[in-house]
Amino acid sequence: IGTSGPRANIDLIVEALKDDEGAFSMLFATPESVIAVRDPRGFRPLCMGELEGATVFASETCAFDLIGANYVRDVEPGEIVIADSRGAHSFFAFEPKRATHCIFEHVYFSRPDSIVFGRSVNKSRHRMGKQLARECPADADIVVPVPDSGVAAAIGYAAQSGLKFRFALVRNHYVGRTFIEPQSQIRHFGVKIKLNPVRDLIEGNRVVLIDDSIVRGTTSKKIVKMVRDAGATEVHMRISCPPTIAPCYYGVDTPTKEELIAAQNSIEEIRGYLDADSLGYLSIEGLLESVSDPGGTKYCMACYTGDYPTRIDIHDQTYREREAVAAD
Repeated sequence: IGTSGPRANIDLIVEALKDDEGAFSMLFATPESVIAVRDPRGFRPLCMGELEGATVFASETCAFDLIGANYVRDVEPGEIVIADSRGAHSFFAFEPKRATHCIFEHVYFSRPDSIVFGRSVNKSRHRMGKQLARECPADADIVVPVPDSGVAAAIGYAAQSGLKFRFALVRNHYVGRTFIEPQSQIRHFGVKIKLNPVRDLIEGNRVVLIDDSIVRGTTSKKIVKMVRDAGATEVHMRISCPPTIAPCYYGVDTPTKEELIAAQNSIEEIRGYLDADSLGYLSIEGLLESVSDPGGTKYCMACYTGDYPTRIDIHDQTYREREAVAAD
């Protein structure tokens, strides 16, 4: 952003973004101000806080906790907030759109100690686990989370089912997220050094293994084997979201549809591939209930339904058009 004046800078931002259909949460720095902009559908979170009289911005509220700032509110979808020497002031310059927040933020991406889209992430995941226990009970002895994003759901599952909760998989926090690694050899090696079982908690028990999602399935297959090798007599896999059947085109580096295991296989086929004794997913209705949106009016669910809220162009052809051609 240049130095030609605040009005000119705002005009440049609006002109550059007004026709964009996708997800963006952006900050622009000028010599006089910081300008925050969020897309009209509010796909991704962007929040505003206060620190010693100054305005601060972050993608998650947990960042404010680290610096001692107070969370004020979310930047609204389509809102432009200018923070300068006069304080924070805002306006709306984009055509209003129906809000479609990314529900996967509550399933996986955001930290549980954050408030995202006005909701506690931890509370959402706890409710997902409780609902999963109602929909997909298991005759087992212990509930074991796949750390870290499966922990809150596993606590909810254990509370609802009455089964014992055990931290029986230990995570190495110096290893990144394996599902986005580009090569299978790297993902497989990452699983081995990312998690290690606690044998004395697992051996001789029927285990309910709770994870937040299954993408390609390769990581989950390794974890099931790891738990079996640690002495589990049965392994029941439970997933605190619906099957992921479509890629995300809103700022997430997810695999192509051909790589998504649930897009190509039935739940029973996936169970067989994982070598689990049973496999259960949270329903779409259960997920929406867990985030207090039973009507499905606030969230984008495209990764679970294939129904995208915007036009998706792939090689000059929309996603739906390409799927229709493939079906014929």
